[in-house]
Amino acid sequence: MAHHDLDSLDKKILRLIAEDARVPFLEVARICNVSGAAIHQRIQKLYHLGIIRGSKFIIDPEKIGYETCAYIGINLKNPEAFGGVIEAIEQMPEVVECHYTTGDYDMFIKIYAKNNHHLLNFIHDKLQPLGLARSETIISFNAAFERQIPIADFDDDEEEEVQTEGL
Repeated sequence: MAHHDLDSLDKKILRLIAEDARVPFLEVARICNVSGAAIHQRIQKLYHLGIIRGSKFIIDPEKIGYETCAYIGINLKNPEAFGGVIEAIEQMPEVVECHYTTGDYDMFIKIYAKNNHHLLNFIHDKLQPLGLARSETIISFNAAFERQIPIADFDDDEEEEVQTEGL
């Protein structure tokens, strides 16, 4: 996966929109001291490079009845079945993340269940039929914090010199 060097304007834009995806481009332009068109061009460039993958509203699972958050480490009986297992897991609405991993598990998933009974049924009825050799479930009591990867901090001098080259 390619790494892209970002200039100070790109970084400042990313910090602003990561903090509030609904901030108007003209407000970003005002803060960055550049034109609205320049901001629009930069954001389009960041989308095109795959640095920005979209924006979304974040729904609180607990507020809509999903009170149990769990992480499940999975080992498959037949590792060649990875593709089919991933396709099946992707169809399960309870699963919000799925990662290939090193270490003790072939993959690690994050799920939301309505309660512990729902979690038990999910594991028994949906995961076990996929050919698990074993699994380990860890229930999360509460997230201490969640965040996106931070955009590198600016030096004080660099922040003053917002570059507009390369638009």
